Parts: sequence; C-alpha cells; structure tokens
Amino acid sequence: MDSLIMSRRDLDFLLFEWLEVDQLADRPRYQEHSRDTFEAVLDLAETIATNEFAPHNKKNDNNEPSFDGTEVAINPEVKKAVEAFSHAGFIGSTMDEAVGGMQLPHVVSFACFAWFAAANIGTAGYPMLTIGNSNLILSHGTEDQIETYVKPMVEGRYFGTMCLSEPQAGSSLADVATRAEEVGDGTYRLFGNKMWISGGEHDLTENIVHLVLARIPDSPLGVKGLSLFIVPKYLINSDGTRGDRNDVVLAGLNHKMGQRGLTNTLLNFGEGQFTPAGEAGALGYLVGEPNRGLAYMFHMMNEARISVGMGATALGYTGYLHSLQYAKERPQGRPVLERNPQSAQVPIIEHADVRRMLLAQKAYAEGGLALTLYCGKLVDDQHTAATPEARADAALLLDLLTPIAKSWPSQWCLEANSLAIQVHGGYGYTREYNVEQFYRDNRLNPIHEGTHGIQALDLLGRKVLMREGAALQLLLARMNETIDRANALGGDVSPWADQLRTTTERLATVTRDIWGSGQIDAVLANATTYLEAFGHTVIAWIWLEQAIAASGHDDAFYRGKLRAAQYFFVAELPKTSPQFDLLSDLDRTSLEMESAWF
Repeated sequence: MDSLIMSRRDLDFLLFEWLEVDQLADRPRYQEHSRDTFEAVLDLAETIATNEFAPHNKKNDNNEPSFDGTEVAINPEVKKAVEAFSHAGFIGSTMDEAVGGMQLPHVVSFACFAWFAAANIGTAGYPMLTIGNSNLILSHGTEDQIETYVKPMVEGRYFGTMCLSEPQAGSSLADVATRAEEVGDGTYRLFGNKMWISGGEHDLTENIVHLVLARIPDSPLGVKGLSLFIVPKYLINSDGTRGDRNDVVLAGLNHKMGQRGLTNTLLNFGEGQFTPAGEAGALGYLVGEPNRGLAYMFHMMNEARISVGMGATALGYTGYLHSLQYAKERPQGRPVLERNPQSAQVPIIEHADVRRMLLAQKAYAEGGLALTLYCGKLVDDQHTAATPEARADAALLLDLLTPIAKSWPSQWCLEANSLAIQVHGGYGYTREYNVEQFYRDNRLNPIHEGTHGIQALDLLGRKVLMREGAALQLLLARMNETIDRANALGGDVSPWADQLRTTTERLATVTRDIWGSGQIDAVLANATTYLEAFGHTVIAWIWLEQAIAASGHDDAFYRGKLRAAQYFFVAELPKTSPQFDLLSDLDRTSLEMESAWF
C-alpha cells in the first residue's frame, strides 16, 4: 500500500528526473555520495517518519505539553522520535564531516524533511529549529562556540531555538527591548522577555541553546542596534560537562490551535530565579560583532522560512493523500446521467466536483513540493556550483524566491487541507479523521517566520528592487528559457508556454509601472496582491518545468502530472489577471479606509 504520509514516487521524479540531483555527486563537496546514497537516506527518512513520528501525531494533538509551574511534561514518544532522528544523522545531514555531518546536498535533506513534517510536524519542529540554530553558529560563531554548542547539537545532545519576538514587539523587531550588559570578561548578562519561542523548554535533550536578539547599552535605535547572543539553558563547564542552570526561565506555555506537540513558550531572561556566578542576569555570549545581530539572525530566519514552506507543503500533501484514499473508498451517489435509484453507488472519486477538488490539491501540493525542492537545489548551487557566476546567480534567485517559497505553500497548501476536509464531507471536520488536524497544524504557517504581509513587503519593497531589479530579470530569463524549451517540444505544453509568457510579461510591466508611479504608499498597500500574483506565476513556471519532464511518457503517473499542470494553467493562472489589473490601478481602497469607519 502506498504511503499516506508522502509520495516517494513524486519525490523520485522531482529529484532525479527533473532536478537531476544525482549529478550533484560530481561536485567535490558531494563526491562521497551517489544516487544510491541519496536513495538510501530517503528510505531511512521514510522509515523513521513512518515508525517513530507518525504513530504519535494524534496523541500530540490530543495531549499537548503541560506546565506545572516547575517542569514541562511532553509525550514520551516525542523523545524517542527525535532521538531516532538524531542518531540517524539528520541534524547534521548537510553539515561538514568535521562537525559530524553527512555533507548531503540541501535538496536531498529538504526531501527527507518533507517526510518528517508530513508525519508529525509538531515533533519535527524540535530538530528543525536545532538545524537552523547550528547552521547560524557555523556561519558566524567562533571555533570555540562551534565546539561547545554545534557539535553537541549535531549529536542530538542539545537542541536549539531562535528568540526574536517579544510581547510588546511582535514582528516589529525595531521595538525589541531585551538588554545585554557586558560583564567585563567578554560575557554578557541578558534581561528581558521573549514570546512565541518554539521549543523554548523541554526535557528532550541535555541542554537548550537559545539564540537571542538583545540590545547592548548605547547601541543605535531600531534594528541596527540589535546584537545576537548564545544563551544556554545550562552553562557549560571548561571540560565540556553541563554546569549550573542559567537565568532563563519558562514563564508559561502558549496553547496553539495546531502543531501542539511543539512547546511554544514565554521565556524570562534575568529575573533572578537562577544566579549563575552569583549575579542576576542570563549569561550570554556574543555571536560575531555587536549590532549585527539581525543580519546574522536572517541566516536562520531565511532557512526557517523555506522550512516553513516545506512544512506547509508536507501538510497539504499528506492531506491530499488522505482525501484521495477516502474518495476512492467512499461509495456515495450515482453518476449524474444514472436515473435508476436502485443502481449501485459509485466511489465519490467518480463525481466531477470531487475530482476538481482532488486536482486542485494535487496542483497545490505537488507544485509546492517542486518549488521548495528547487530552492533546496539553489542552496546547493549557491555554495557548490562550478563557477562564481553560477553561485552568485543561485544566491540572487534564492533571495528573490524565499518569500514565495514561504508564503505560497502556506496559503495554497492550507487551501488544499480545506479541500481535503471538503472531500471527506461531514467526516472531515471530526477528530476521528486526520484531515481536520492537518488544517489546524497548517494554519500556523501563514504566520510563522513572518506573516504574508511581511513577506509581501519584503518581495515588493526590497527583493524585486535589489540591484536595480537584477533578481527579477534573472528569474524572468529562467522562465523564458523554460518557455522556449516547451515551445520547441510542442504538443500540449506549447499553449501553456505561451500563456506563461503573457503572464510574465504582465508581471514585468506591472512591476515597472507601479514603481514608476511614485505612489509608494499605494504600491505597498497592495503588496499582498502582488505576492499572490507573483507566486502563482512562479508556480505556473514550476508546473511547466514538471510538464516538460513528464512529456513523452505514457503511464498513469506522468499522465497525472500533465493533467495537474493543465489544471493549473486552466483554473489557477488566470486568477492573476484581475490581480494585475488591481495593481496597475494603484488601488487605494484599503489605504484610504479610516479606522473609525470599521
């Protein structure tokens, strides 16, 4: 029986038939690997996800972590699952062998993570945050910090967090108030509160390594005055053993509608409950240079944004697989032309509207999976492509696509989960079936790591303008290359190529015209509409790429790919036309709505 967690057949198609990931083994960094090792690690991810993550997913949802004022209680299956994850080497999957990593390509690691996120996204959150934490310290920390914190995280003995937001600041990091006072020996004492910290407290590992944004006295106002600190839950002795408890304390748990297995916390730093070395304040260690904390943190945030997009995709995908199975097995009703009430009922997949809902889910889930894997391949090209020009192009394209990779799956794979509930009918919103949990789990992703609005401002206000539009021009050039290949191929894909060319030309024209208007307030007031239209254009390109790879094959899998591509071009891409119209008009409806009128 095929898995209801993720489609290995689709992963193999995307990795080996479309992205040709096996060719990465020709690069020096990955020369110890081959397609055989890539497939073996995918097999291992599927096994652990199926046997250790999926079985307690519903238990996590029904029995979320609790706090008795002293300790947090978490389902014991979580610890067993994350230990299996760690022992298999997945935390260090892409990291250097020198720190205990496997030096796998990022795109293969992303594909593995899809299994864990689809199986149990709450439990998967703990190692996911740890991976991002480790990668940041590897990029910006000292050798001593890498030895002290990263290596134990790669081994799974420590886990990590990212501590940005505060109760009064939310996403406005310019208003972060946590302060860091230098002690005089190169260390700092931190005082403040951090809110919405995922994985902020647990007993799954020996230690928790917090990465904390804070202000050093006399630093500039706003985000330019933020510095980054390593603040461990337990201090580390000179011999590497665990020392005294640091002055970072759990104030309470936030109770989320989904992803309930992952603790979400309010942390207090420096309230004096613990006083390491006899002084109040959480002991912290500066990462890099003062006042560059947000730049360093974006290393982890951008990685996390793509991971959120993959998590959203995985939830949309498993929901699709569950509803597909249900539609094949649930008999109800008769064909519209069958008037005999005594005739046998048919499975609901025989009804056109159910097929429409399944096609939409397939288009969203498989489109999102392809996009996030493509971004994983860009990460690999950014670091290991053959020429400096190719590496620079990959970095530029990845920067542009990051807000899309985060937001498009968060919006449309959530819609896939909604459709999965609809396919189930009345059963869909009962707890006895899994699809209602997938929807609740996924509803967090449009907010996690920056809301849609924040991603939209990033895309329209920064990314398409950077380097005088170089990133957008590069993306359009890549799209035109695909369009030319599709037209040369002919057949069904040629009309889709022409449709995409028309849309990309409209995207370029609208972007140029609205920024040429000088009406910055009206331009940015419609940034979310721009994000959605841009995202659909990107996914149409991704689907055209998949259609080219599927052309010339005649079995059911490839026919399904081509029909899903057709659905996207027939039913989804045309949605961008009225969005581009609204953008061109520089609509001011929302901008000029006054607060008193609501």
